[in-house]
Amino acid sequence: MRYGHFDDRTREYVIERPDTPLPWINYLGTEEYFGLISNTAGGYSFYRDARLRRLTRYRYNNAPLDVGGRYLYLRDDATGDYWSPSWQPTRRDLDDYECRHGLSYTRIASARRGIRAETLYFVPLGETLEVWRATVTNERDTPAELSLFSAVEFCLWDAQDDATNFQRNFSTGQVEVDGGVIYHKTEYRERRDHFAYFACSQMPDGFDTQREAFLGAYRGWDRPAAVERGAASGSVAHGWSPIGSHHVRLSLGPGESREVIFVLGYAENPRGDKFDPPGSQTLNKRHVRPVVEHWLRPETVAKGFAALTAHWDRLLGALRVSTPDTDTDRMVNIWNAYQCLVTFNLSRSASSFESGIGRGMGFRDSNQDLLGFVHILPERARERILDIAATQMATGGAYHQYQPLTKRGNNDIGDGFNDDPLWLVLGVSAYLKETGDQTILDEPVPFDNEPGSEVSLYEHLRRSLQYTLDRLGPHGLPLIGRADWNDCLNLNCFSDTSGEPFQTTQNATGGQAESVFIAGQFVLAAKELAGIAALRGRPEEEAEYRAAAEKMTGTVTEHGWDGAWFRRAYDFYGYPIGSGENDEGQIFVEPQGMCVLAGVGREDGLAARALDSVAERLATPHGIVLQQPAYSSYRIELGEISTYPPGYKENAGIFCHTNPWIMIAEAIVGNGDRAFDYYRRINPSAREQLSEVHRCEPYVYAQMIAGRDAPTHGEAKNSWLTGAAAWNFVAVTQWILGLRPELSGLRVDPVLPAAWPGFTATRAYRGATYEITVRKPAGATGRVTRLLVDGERVEGTLVPPAPAGAVVRVEAVVEGA
Repeated sequence: MRYGHFDDRTREYVIERPDTPLPWINYLGTEEYFGLISNTAGGYSFYRDARLRRLTRYRYNNAPLDVGGRYLYLRDDATGDYWSPSWQPTRRDLDDYECRHGLSYTRIASARRGIRAETLYFVPLGETLEVWRATVTNERDTPAELSLFSAVEFCLWDAQDDATNFQRNFSTGQVEVDGGVIYHKTEYRERRDHFAYFACSQMPDGFDTQREAFLGAYRGWDRPAAVERGAASGSVAHGWSPIGSHHVRLSLGPGESREVIFVLGYAENPRGDKFDPPGSQTLNKRHVRPVVEHWLRPETVAKGFAALTAHWDRLLGALRVSTPDTDTDRMVNIWNAYQCLVTFNLSRSASSFESGIGRGMGFRDSNQDLLGFVHILPERARERILDIAATQMATGGAYHQYQPLTKRGNNDIGDGFNDDPLWLVLGVSAYLKETGDQTILDEPVPFDNEPGSEVSLYEHLRRSLQYTLDRLGPHGLPLIGRADWNDCLNLNCFSDTSGEPFQTTQNATGGQAESVFIAGQFVLAAKELAGIAALRGRPEEEAEYRAAAEKMTGTVTEHGWDGAWFRRAYDFYGYPIGSGENDEGQIFVEPQGMCVLAGVGREDGLAARALDSVAERLATPHGIVLQQPAYSSYRIELGEISTYPPGYKENAGIFCHTNPWIMIAEAIVGNGDRAFDYYRRINPSAREQLSEVHRCEPYVYAQMIAGRDAPTHGEAKNSWLTGAAAWNFVAVTQWILGLRPELSGLRVDPVLPAAWPGFTATRAYRGATYEITVRKPAGATGRVTRLLVDGERVEGTLVPPAPAGAVVRVEAVVEGA
């Protein structure tokens, strides 16, 4: 069953009925101001930090799920009939409805009883505000007297405090109304540096800023008293729950349209601006008024939206492909690339499944997000790398997360995830391969953002590797610490003195549990750092890292191989996890992917055998499950992984993040059919026809899909902000299509499905444009046998970097087997 369709020409997903299985959302904003918006206008907005600078309130775990957002109400003043053009929150029947989610904008249109309304929501480039452009049309044969009401509920900035500290917050909410602008100034009295505003292009016929005055006692957003009676009360909030609502009367003749623009924004006092005298509550609004007036003009909005569209034209022009598979083209050219950019901006911090309170920017997460983003805006990737590295500790360890506003590590989620430091090496390596910019390695970067502790970024990378070498366990494998990539595999949960089970804080050095996954990751990172050392002209360090990689490879082969697959780990007491010796959890997907990526087992056949085991034991029609058999009961020695019911999340769920590791591994060993088959199983576009099962948005990846042990096998959860976005983009573009940046050039090494006759692509790389054609006989398999660059034969599959501005024509031929 489908709830909409892709419009590839306009780069939009068109939702044709509002009652999607879950709220299907989009993101507004590309720089500092962001918002979530659903197909029924639910969601919230924030400036930079979803916790500390939340503009509008949103209630998670609500019923209905999608309550709270950017609401408009229309009222027929002749009959008293009223409705929401976005369906929510009134949920009155609409004669027709359409939501178009585009690239950083959403357009919702509907009609009821001869009145049509269309609202465009977007955040203009370079601004800290969002625009709602509402167009109301009278399609009747008679005049219409209408009322249009806007409504947002202000959050008192710190979303955690807003949701918990009622004894204080019910007394602090404050607004100020000046003409058609409602200013939310809670905290201005205390901090005197930031405020929000909500403006209307037409002088309102009324307003409300107190929630209860607008809604009425014992009422919800589905039937506000002000809308029902057709008049606002002019309430001014003093404490309780401040909102912003404008009431605009519209008199429309037959066929007449009227455009009303609303602007919701964030402002700070200019640095160095003289504050008002102590005790004054007067807002410093003079620098905001010109901005508000500018964006309330229809011509400004039109130009701003055109600029946003052109911005996405430029970004998505970095890579364009044309393959025999529509779903591949759609994801690579539009939606997967778009999701990579959104995920890069927000890490895992703010979605329908992350409240923006509990998580900031992830150290591991943000480094992985770089992999799918760096080719589009490398200058922003550079900035992000330096931000991430500055949260690293002098030991080489890392805060697992940091707040985007303060760029400080979260003390309650410190180090101990022992895979974290190695991701910095992989992220920096990806940047260097894409840009060739070695200057970043010399940038002075502090530890823990402490002034005076600066060392070069290259030294940060060295300490990342040393962090692992300083923490090896009894088998010579890396200690897992609190956890590795699998946050829920907590193996240091037993006391070796009393024998009594207990949950520990599991710091970086505690416990003896070891990770085969980190071992594989270390081999990969050590090889990457060796390549960087060679680039820097440091042969001794290059040899050191290659030797470390070789030694760890031997350790994995000796202690990490279980006979038909790679083991997952060793627990606190040295018992294997992910082994045929176990009754449950015998095989895990993560080490099978990571070890093959690192080159472990490629030459002796272990890699191919491990991947066959994945196909035999872990692959399902909906994707590859995390492990098998699922854990049937709680096991304290394993930690959180066993708290989930079988088939969900880390307990044998299908993680769309780890699936591409297997796709890449299959491509590495030359199995194009299996790699592409795995790709399509979790490709959101390919799953669109299963929307009633999948339930999440069919245009972006979800974090996980319920596994074969779950009663809801195939159901997705936690959409949008997931490492699955970057890794699936890397898997399909760099390994299946084979367009892979390396330190010394662009590799063209596709591993295609046998049925394909080839594909074409345009790829921007280091300032040059590469027009690539890959040809092979349909039905054939194999690797590139002939490479032509501008008509000249080139040995191997590496295309050297061309001068900036050059257009390079590349022809790759797979003669097949």
